[in-house]
Amino acid sequence: MADAPQNDGPDIGEQVRREVDRALQRNIKGLDFLLAGRQHVGTMEKEIIHRDGTAILYRYKPVEDEIFRVPLLIVSPPSNRGYIFDLAPDQSFVEYLLKRGYDVYNLDWNPPRRDEAKLAIEDYVDRFIPDSIERISKISGEQDVSLAGYCAGGTLAVIHSALYAGGPVKNILTFAAPLDFDHMPLFKAWGDREHFDVDYLVDAVGIVPPEIMLGAFDLARPANRPAGRVHLWTNMWNDEFVKSYRMFERWAAETLSVPGEYFRQLIKDLLWENRLARNTLEIGGRPVDLTKIDVPILNVVAQHDHVVAHAATQPLMTLTASTDREEIVAKGGHVSLVAGPAALKRLWPLIDEWLERRST
Repeated sequence: MADAPQNDGPDIGEQVRREVDRALQRNIKGLDFLLAGRQHVGTMEKEIIHRDGTAILYRYKPVEDEIFRVPLLIVSPPSNRGYIFDLAPDQSFVEYLLKRGYDVYNLDWNPPRRDEAKLAIEDYVDRFIPDSIERISKISGEQDVSLAGYCAGGTLAVIHSALYAGGPVKNILTFAAPLDFDHMPLFKAWGDREHFDVDYLVDAVGIVPPEIMLGAFDLARPANRPAGRVHLWTNMWNDEFVKSYRMFERWAAETLSVPGEYFRQLIKDLLWENRLARNTLEIGGRPVDLTKIDVPILNVVAQHDHVVAHAATQPLMTLTASTDREEIVAKGGHVSLVAGPAALKRLWPLIDEWLERRST
């Protein structure tokens, strides 16, 4: 008699049992998800070293006995909380940098007060960033600083560096920083001057609510929210996935309002006129000339960024006078550059290698 055929394929019974178990876990954990409070974020110890209205400057406590000479200041985008850089253990860019021996600071933002509606780009690049650098210099005893920025925080860092060429900024590190707004087509469609009366909006509300900013991001990826919910339900049985989802959901939900004048300039000067990339932007009556920037530059972009396209970051690589310019195109999306376990393994070591050589 011939031997019975051997079945080397998957155990169907085991697959069914696993899917039934996951279905039960989804229902049980789904209730826990709905009843749970906000997900805790932040892992590294920090202190406030300066406040100025909407601006708040943190210093993270060093964890190594010896730290690099040149401190690092990370500028958050004005519409978002800075804890995206320090979400949780093993998902924290700040934690990674501290363990590598860097002296890390974060210029973060509170929701602007009603009397701060007139804050403009000038206040960010001529006041908040310089004041932060001055405070850092007093603490560190060093004149040099590496200036980093994420998204619009990177835009502000670049504008500041152009205005203060030859100043204390020794290195520039940007993460998905929009500079050429002609390559932001969905945002240009959202803010088309033919139907978007930005003056009416700003004059009416003063402080621009977060829903306006969120509307632009939803336009860039309209199916993102429902798709995310479906993905959450599919993985509800996975505690680590749910924990990560809740942290990112909290960060997105806590999008900040922004000062009206800042928003007006963002739309008119950058989105409509593309003045920064065309080298025609003026701040406080002074030209913002990108060709004045001659310090080392690292431009970090995401391969699948639906918010800031690769091309939108390129003036940093093509218009500046730096002879030390490098670019990293990383896998992933807009947020995964600064948060998440994948960046810890693939991207952050490359950043450390670049920054280490320029921080002594």
